[in-house]
Amino acid sequence: MVDIATMGAAVGALLKERGQTVAVAESSSGGLICAALLAVPGASAYFKGGGTVYTGAAKQLLMDLSDVAMSADRAATETHARHLADAARTRLDADWGIGETGAAGPSGNRYGDPPGHTCIGVSGPVCRTATVETGQDERVDNMAAFAAAALALLQTCVEKA
Repeated sequence: MVDIATMGAAVGALLKERGQTVAVAESSSGGLICAALLAVPGASAYFKGGGTVYTGAAKQLLMDLSDVAMSADRAATETHARHLADAARTRLDADWGIGETGAAGPSGNRYGDPPGHTCIGVSGPVCRTATVETGQDERVDNMAAFAAAALALLQTCVEKA
């Protein structure tokens, strides 16, 4: 399993050094992105907040995701991940937002995506999206892989800004 705590510490240090903040709206990673970012003492310097928004209702209530964004594309797409990232960033007044949405497993989701599929969005001075396919059906391993991919994408964006 990947060491997401080390990854979270690295991107957290980068954000702290730049005086920037991050907010998270994650789904199939189940809170691991937030946990990795918060595992570092002093995380309050860069972590504004986040939530595990596993349902449409949670996305709308916790992240204030608009009806337009909810209907723009289905969950587990790069478009939806970007909307989540934008919503987290705006809702929590952060410099950066991360959105994650996918299918951890052991089976696929109702849209036909296989287990191990997720889409990640980063919103900020640099915006990027990515699709991850682990090819695995082990839920916990996929959740960790999704969190690692989200942290890596955030780090890449922060470094490019």
